[in-house]
This record gives sequence, structure tokens and C-alpha cells, in this order.
Amino acid sequence: MGTIQKSYILILFLLLTAAGCSQKTGDGSTCAACHQGLELVSETHLECVSCHGGDPDEPEEKASHKDMYGPKNPADPKYWDKTCGKCHPYQLDRVRSNLMFTATGMIKNTQATWEGEDGKLYASRPSKLNDAAGNSLELNDVALLDNLAGEVFRKGCSGCHVAFQNRWVWRGSHASGCAACHFPYNENGTYQGEDQTVKGKWPHSASHKMERLPPNQVCVRCHNRSGRIALSYEGRNDGNNSLVPTRNGGPGPDIIGGPRNVTRIPPDIHHEMGMECIDCHTSRDLMGDGYAYENMYLQTEITCEDCHGSPAERPRVEQISRENDEVLRESAHYKKQMQQGDSMVLTSKGRKYSNVFLEDEKIWVQSKRTGKLHESKVITETPEHSIIGHERMECYSCHSRTVTQCYGCHTEYDQRELAMDYIKGVKTTGKFTETEDYRMIYPFPLALNQRGKVSPVTPGCQTFVSVINPQGEKVLDEYVTLFKGKQQLRFAPFFGHNTGAKVIGCRECHANPAFLGFGQHVVEGDNIEATLICEKSAEKPLDGFITMNSGDVKGFSAITRENSRPFETAEIKKIMAVNLCLVCHDDPKDPIYQKELDYNVLDNCIKRSVSTVQ
Repeated sequence: MGTIQKSYILILFLLLTAAGCSQKTGDGSTCAACHQGLELVSETHLECVSCHGGDPDEPEEKASHKDMYGPKNPADPKYWDKTCGKCHPYQLDRVRSNLMFTATGMIKNTQATWEGEDGKLYASRPSKLNDAAGNSLELNDVALLDNLAGEVFRKGCSGCHVAFQNRWVWRGSHASGCAACHFPYNENGTYQGEDQTVKGKWPHSASHKMERLPPNQVCVRCHNRSGRIALSYEGRNDGNNSLVPTRNGGPGPDIIGGPRNVTRIPPDIHHEMGMECIDCHTSRDLMGDGYAYENMYLQTEITCEDCHGSPAERPRVEQISRENDEVLRESAHYKKQMQQGDSMVLTSKGRKYSNVFLEDEKIWVQSKRTGKLHESKVITETPEHSIIGHERMECYSCHSRTVTQCYGCHTEYDQRELAMDYIKGVKTTGKFTETEDYRMIYPFPLALNQRGKVSPVTPGCQTFVSVINPQGEKVLDEYVTLFKGKQQLRFAPFFGHNTGAKVIGCRECHANPAFLGFGQHVVEGDNIEATLICEKSAEKPLDGFITMNSGDVKGFSAITRENSRPFETAEIKKIMAVNLCLVCHDDPKDPIYQKELDYNVLDNCIKRSVSTVQ
């Protein structure tokens, strides 16, 4: 190839990339002729029609836009096979099974707590997938779930999930499909780039440039409701509804979607260090790994122990030995690209992190977007993390600064009114409205989670349902829905994403019954009486799930998720008995806590009269 020919090809390439879209030279009938200033998606996405479809040879707008995919969002799932999936089949197969797309876990748990269980699994879009064991799994269309559980998901929960666009909530809107994360919306869902043909129009992503590594704002779009983990992580507390005055008669310092306002609390220690959501969460956490899961905790592959180690074992590592290792592909756009021979830390599922590695005998976490390196402190064999009796503790039971708790969800379903069904895409009969009793973030109750470990739990969900039929009759009035065959309130294991370096004090956790599930209370001898009473029972606290009468502990609310449960009587007594030790031994590094406690000796201490205690 001659020098002149090479130069011509180079000039043509520069013209194509400078235009932002494909530029067909000669007749002027190009996408870029109208969309001047439109940002280039990336250096590997050069042709408009390969993503958007349409006809670039047509000079007339309507004719050129005919048969486009979208046209605003070619990443919508209904176009995947012709657009994103055409070049990215590996990623597409993963996303199709991803809980953020299927919402199977949310629908399943909504069914369980809204009396909708029927032995089937549902998804935002019907599909046939495989579970992690390789078994075929059929996910039914949630549009066919014809009961309150289906209604509340379609008209509420589904608005946050990436199978469908959410374009109605200020600061909470997002596109559907791949664009939900990779083409973020601004606060109003309007385009803010340099293409004057769509400048300020809605609904559009803020820019036409793709975000390979989505920032935290993408996560906040959805994770500012329910558990509110994106808010807690950044040190924001959605502690009141709407615009309730919080400061000098005005709203809180930050207005978020709804509109709601948030106040400031201490942020997560990882956020303080400059880490973003994607620095901990792997692409398999967020985009799926190709398998269909029935609950979020099954898909999530990261744990605190991965980077910090456990009391008995340091973080596990494995070298990059193959030239096509996925770590090499994923880290290609990081400031520090991983290389063959690097020792990568493994997740709880035994897969390599792409940004966490061992170097100079230290564990390092690289922030994916900034390249900043953070040393991860390893806690293995440290005395405060090796206390006998704490083997079942999740790290975040002690290290959570706060846990979001929303008590008393009073939901009214009025069949006289219409509301948008986000799955069906039309307004249908039946509108939900919600009120609540109160929220709090501290203290928070503990129970055993699905791993058999002690973890925080939060209301999940305390639903009191009222139903008004088309004739205006209230056919259900503050009805407590069934769970496992009986009317009971529910709590669920939960990681609040508000981690602190400083832990909850030993005395506080062992001496405050609120941490054990009793709620706000008064201790009277060997009775613990609730003070915040559920309106449906004079004996049951709204903010707890166990009571103690004459020394016997009784559970009355369910801890949802498999194998989860409250503490039993013997466990409660052992936890409280440790207070005898804490009077003198209040340092968790005290060698006494490296020994097995003899509860018989503690019993003898309790039984001795005050005059004999030395």
C-alpha cells in the first residue's frame, strides 16, 4: 500500500471519528449532518447505524429514522439481539439472567410477604434460563401474576429495574437495558451534550458518550429506596418523607427523587477513603454471571472476608496464568492494568477480582475509575477479631454505623383509581398509596441470617394492607398479610452499607435488648416489656420480633430468607450473661476473651448474694 493511499485512509478515519457518528462522504446524507456535535460513544463504536439502525442514505428525517431501534435507546432489551448483543453476546447472556433484569428475587419475596406464592418463579420478562447447578429454570411473565403481589410489583418495585425504562422520577429516572448503567441520566433525564437537535430533550441520557465504568450516581438512581443502601454508603439518611422541615423551618440539605429530602450521617468508611460502589462489587455482582438466582444474596459474590481475611485465614489469592484471563479484559480500562503473573484476590465464589491484588505482602484495592490504590487491612489472628463466641458474627454486625429501618408500612389499594403498570406499559385499575409509622437507623436488631451467621435485620416487610373495592367499600382494613401460613410481621437479614472502622461497644450490644430483637423496651426483673406497641397486638412491639416473659423468650415475627431465625432463649441468656465480664473486662483485646467462657461459673456469680461478691 502506497504512502498516499495510507494517508487518505488515515484522513478518512479521522473524519469519521471527529463527526461522532458514521459519516458517509459524497452526498451529505449523513447522521452527522443533523446531529453535529454529538459525542462519540467510544473509540470502538463508530457507526451510528450499527447500533441505532435506520437509513443514513435518506436525506429526509422521517425516512432516515424509519426502522430505527428505539430510536432513543437501542440498548432496550427488545432490541438486544440486533444491537448490543450482536457484538457482546457474552455480556448479553449474563445480563439476561441478572437479578437486576429479571427481578426474580424481589418478585419471589413480594409473593411470600403478600400472600401470592403459587409454586412458580416470575420475572420482569419471561425467559428460560439455568440455575447455578445447571438445572433448567422457567421464569414466568410477572404480567400474569394476577393478585396483590403482582400488582404491587408492577406498579411500584418494577420502576427501578433495568428491564424497563423509568422516566418519571426526578433524580431517579434511568434508561432500560444496558443504557441504564452505561448511559446515565441526569437529574431530569434530559440530554446536556452539544447536539442541538436533542439538547435539553427528555427522556435522554445526559450524554451520548458511554460510561464504561459507571459512577455512584448510577447506583443512586435505584438504590435510594427500600434499603436505601446507596444513600447510606455516601452518608445520607432519608429519615423523613416529602419535604418535612428539618433545618430552620426548611427542607433537609439535599433533595432527592420523590421529592424527598435527606440529612447527613457519617458515610461508609470505604466512601470516606474514596472508593465507589464498583470498587467492591464485581461485574458479576452487577451484570450477572450467566446463571439465574432466586435471591440477591445468592448472586452477590463478595464478602468482607475476601479483602480483609477472617480470624483464621488470610485472603485467598491466585495468579493470572492465562493470556485470555477475564481479569486482563476487565482491567484494560483501569489506570493500572493487571498482567500475567499478578496475584489476584479471590471472591467468596473463588473467582478473581479484577482490581484487588497481593503485592509486597499487602492487599491492595484499585479504584477502577480513578486508579487510586487503597491498602486493605487484614484482620487475621488479631485478638479483637478472634473472640471466642463470635465465630458466627458477620463483620458488619459490629462494624455497621447505622442500619435503615422503616417500621409500619400502611398500604392502601384503591380499585376506584387508575395507576401506571410499568410492566404492561398502561394505566390499569388499582392505585397504591403508602404511609408509615416511623424510621430509625440506630440501634438495630440482630438475628441469624441465611448463612447461619449473626447479622443486622430490618423490617422486610411490615405491611398493613387496606383494600377499597370499586364500590368504595373497605374489604380489608389494616390487614397483616400471611407469611408461612399465619399473620405476622416480618424482618429480613440486611447489610446497610454504612460501615465504620470503630465498632459498636461490647457493653452496648450485650446490654441493650434492642440489639437482640426486643425493640424499645423496659426491663422489669426477668421480663422485657415493649414500649412501642403494634396496633394489632397489645403484647407485640412494632420494632421487635421477640418478647421475654418470666425469663422465657418467644418469637412472634418472622425472619425471612431460608434458615434465618431470631435468637433463642438459651442464646439470649448467654449474650446477656457476658455483661458480668464486661464490668471489669471492657477491652475486646483482653486475653480473657480468647478463652471459652464457662457459663456455669457465670451462673454461680449471679446466684451469689451481693454480700459475698468480692
